[in-house]
Amino acid sequence: MAPADVMGTAEELADQFLRVTKRYLPHLAHLCLISTFLEDGLRMWLQWNEQRDYISMSWGCGMFLATVFVLINMLGQLAGCILVLTRKFVPYACLGLFIIILLQTIVYNILWDVKFLMRNMALGGGLLLLLAESRSEGKTMFAGVPNVGETSPRQYMQLGGRVLLILMFMTLLHFNASAFTIFQDIFGLTLIILVAIGFKTKVAALTLVLWLMIINVLQNAFWTIPSYRPMHDFLKYDFFQTLSVVGGLLLVVALGPGGVSMDEHKKKW
Repeated sequence: MAPADVMGTAEELADQFLRVTKRYLPHLAHLCLISTFLEDGLRMWLQWNEQRDYISMSWGCGMFLATVFVLINMLGQLAGCILVLTRKFVPYACLGLFIIILLQTIVYNILWDVKFLMRNMALGGGLLLLLAESRSEGKTMFAGVPNVGETSPRQYMQLGGRVLLILMFMTLLHFNASAFTIFQDIFGLTLIILVAIGFKTKVAALTLVLWLMIINVLQNAFWTIPSYRPMHDFLKYDFFQTLSVVGGLLLVVALGPGGVSMDEHKKKW
């Protein structure tokens, strides 16, 4: 079968998937996207003393400031998740979760760890897509009528969200001499470039969702590690961060690539 036929078949399958799941896909995307914030907020609640003591010792800031940080972290994440899931004040929820990401990046010294910094930026990309989704186009005077030749802020948000999401996949590349690893890296790079530029976006994003879910289950199986071992928490953190990026990719599938993309410009050719 010719490559063009394969791509055509893949696009047809992606369209069928969207037709069947269009009512449920955004809700699944939201749940996946906020999963890491929900898990971390609950962890702050269930491990209150451990989290407070860790912040107090690592920063030498005393119990009061450590308690304030853990409280802000917990309430900010749980409140943001509730607002996103109930579709209430979503822009404010996204702003709050952006601030939580920034705080955690500073407090946990993620700024100096390239891998975790890229993953936090990928989470920010997911929130950017959520913010783009929340911008209702029905509030304009000409609701439902596209603005030809104009690029809305929402479309730039979709572009920024797509570009940031691919940072998660950059942390999964290995660059060693194994034949399978070379194939995996080339395959993954091809897909993330397609998502970033918005070309064959639905097919590329859905393929990345499947690939990332397989990698997540195989590499971050925290449920196989006893809860008292530190590795359990590390794998759990990675698992839910990856699941949030999956949610962002599902939003890309549900929303489309936006106006700043090759898919959109192809329609004008």
